Amino acid sequence: MIKNDLFLRALKGETVKRPPVWMMRQAGRYLPEFMEIKAKYDFFTRCQTPELASEITVQPIRRYGIDAAILFSDILVIPQAMNIEVQMKSNFGPYLPNPIRSQKDVDNVIVPDVKHTLNYVYEAIKATKEKLNNEIPLIGFAGSPWTILCYCVQGQGSKNFDKAKEFCFTNPVAAHQLLQKITDTTVAYLKEKVKAGCNAVQVFDSWGGMLSPVDYQEFSWQYIQQIIDALKTDTHVIAFGKGCWFALGEMAKSGASALGIDWTCSARNARYLTGGNITLQGNFDPTRLFSQPAEIKKMVHQMINDFGKDKYIVNLGHGILPNIGLDNAKAFIDAVKEYEA
Repeated sequence: MIKNDLFLRALKGETVKRPPVWMMRQAGRYLPEFMEIKAKYDFFTRCQTPELASEITVQPIRRYGIDAAILFSDILVIPQAMNIEVQMKSNFGPYLPNPIRSQKDVDNVIVPDVKHTLNYVYEAIKATKEKLNNEIPLIGFAGSPWTILCYCVQGQGSKNFDKAKEFCFTNPVAAHQLLQKITDTTVAYLKEKVKAGCNAVQVFDSWGGMLSPVDYQEFSWQYIQQIIDALKTDTHVIAFGKGCWFALGEMAKSGASALGIDWTCSARNARYLTGGNITLQGNFDPTRLFSQPAEIKKMVHQMINDFGKDKYIVNLGHGILPNIGLDNAKAFIDAVKEYEA
């Protein structure tokens, strides 16, 4: 049994004394102990070495006593496993030297045997579970098929993913074939993560907000729904679509255990749009962690009051930024632990 099960209880919608808290991207770049490892090993070495990935996963838990751990990995391990080269360039980000731009390119993409190609992830999960020693739950994650397609077609990060959208709109048959291949791989991958020991999974649709509501349904949501349908009997699924407030009503009927909310949607609107019956997670602006610790605590307490302490998981509205001070991150976590309704 997991000793601190606040996170799992919130996902089930149970009454809690206080909401649980974790931070997206908590395992990483703002921590000095992470930077020490980063100085010695390149990005994908860290992802692909179970000892390193598990150590990075538990670093913020040791420092802050967070209510859930999220495995250190990357959404782009999926395209790597699918025969698509992905590099991580320093001071640049992801770079795919051979982006997908044609039907022939899509035909060359494989749906791999994830047990073999991504075994290092499952080994990292097992190593992490040993370190966590049943103290708190472990979250696994994947990118949404649309978000993965964005990188595969664009070839790098982008402000508007224009090439990815152009590909979908000019070659929809090939685009849907690629999205389905990514979906099939992701379902198999997440199922293996659960078998290896993850207590919940989150699907990150970081670039869903790039699409109009109509295009979102066609090129993103229907594939996330497939993932939720395949996983919801095995584990808790959290769906997080950045900039996708317009789809919250549909998301709330999906069978997901919780929905992530970004900072552009108020707690009141999020509760209203989702019908008030599903657990919500979010939605502190990551840049607000630059505020003074006392101010952070005040704002976090207000955020909890706005969402309500039940059916709620305190988190950021996106990943923590690399230059956030340690005391500021601590203030965010401590504010939740000190909360009294």
